[in-house]
Amino acid sequence: MAEDAKEGGAELVFHPMDQFIVKPLFGDGPVGLFTVTNVTFWMALTVLAIFALLVLGTSGRSTIPTRIQSIAELAYGFIRKMVEDVAGKDALPYFPYIMTLFMFIVFSNFLGLIPGSFTTTSHIAVTAVMAMAVFLAVTILGFVKNGAGFLGVFWISSAPLVLRPVLALIEVISYFVRPVSHSIRLAGNMMAGHAVIKVFAAFAPMVLISTGIGLVVTPLSIIAITAIYALEVLVSFIQAYVFTILTCVYLKDALHPHH
Repeated sequence: MAEDAKEGGAELVFHPMDQFIVKPLFGDGPVGLFTVTNVTFWMALTVLAIFALLVLGTSGRSTIPTRIQSIAELAYGFIRKMVEDVAGKDALPYFPYIMTLFMFIVFSNFLGLIPGSFTTTSHIAVTAVMAMAVFLAVTILGFVKNGAGFLGVFWISSAPLVLRPVLALIEVISYFVRPVSHSIRLAGNMMAGHAVIKVFAAFAPMVLISTGIGLVVTPLSIIAITAIYALEVLVSFIQAYVFTILTCVYLKDALHPHH
């Protein structure tokens, strides 16, 4: 956001998508394979925040838990119950992986709400890696556990026989679309919300440019930013929850393809 002085007066210029540009953390050179960028910096902060909560926060293991220990225990119990309810007790050995996914996404989302931060989950490159990891993991697990029987996930035995081949084709297509929808849903929601906040934030200084219009636009912009920010807090948790619960659903298909 900047002010460009022109002959006709001052003009407010802003670019809502600039906040998603990957930049070197030090200097202004090109981004290479081993360049430390704003993405890697905020990923590192996410890992440190998770470590502080789950390791340092629970190191005392008090009978009467501290606030940090209570949050860690609530998160642990919440995800464990989700895995057991959705995928069954057979899926509990894979709980650590699902817990790691949830904590990484929810912390990335919440840290991205800090002004001046970078939301790593707004980049499809990040969410696509996580989605492909889930897709490959459950597919390999499905064949390891069930062999060729895993293909039963595509065969709808409860449907009329004449419709089963058509439904099987639809199931195959939808199965391979999973990582696409899985990744785009998270990245799209995080990017859209932050872009909208940036748009309204650009109108907040209007009172400095035009006193007449600014006296109306600036308060409305601040109210809109506050409302959308509150919504983004909710969306940040919901998107982490949706990504995790879909992972549990896919895991259930891998462990019980005929159910």
